[in-house]
Amino acid sequence: QVQLVESGGGLVQAGASLRLSCAASGRTFAGSVLAWFRQAPGNAREFVAGITSSGLLTKYGDPVKGRFAISRDNVVFLQMNNLKPEDTAAYYCAAVWARYTISTSPSSYTYWGQGTQVTVSS
Repeated sequence: QVQLVESGGGLVQAGASLRLSCAASGRTFAGSVLAWFRQAPGNAREFVAGITSSGLLTKYGDPVKGRFAISRDNVVFLQMNNLKPEDTAAYYCAAVWARYTISTSPSSYTYWGQGTQVTVSS
């Protein structure tokens, strides 16, 4: 059974940085496409960033381009800089194996973490 566990969320002021991490148990991340999504109350789950199994290709949602960076080794990270109040949401990591491209659709991912809350005050 694969489980994903996120960490690193918290309450910060606008302009601050946070680094989220997501680790897997039951299986390594080798060969998987990994992504971060976020969901604010009343909103649909939104694609934030994704990375291929090689780590060579990444994709970002328009609201976070230039501010967030995804990376991976045995853990997947999301470095979030210059945070804004509109970044406030629960952040989820997601993984799928046997896929080679980064999908922005939540339905493309098989495994999900439980989420970590990020709150940015103005």
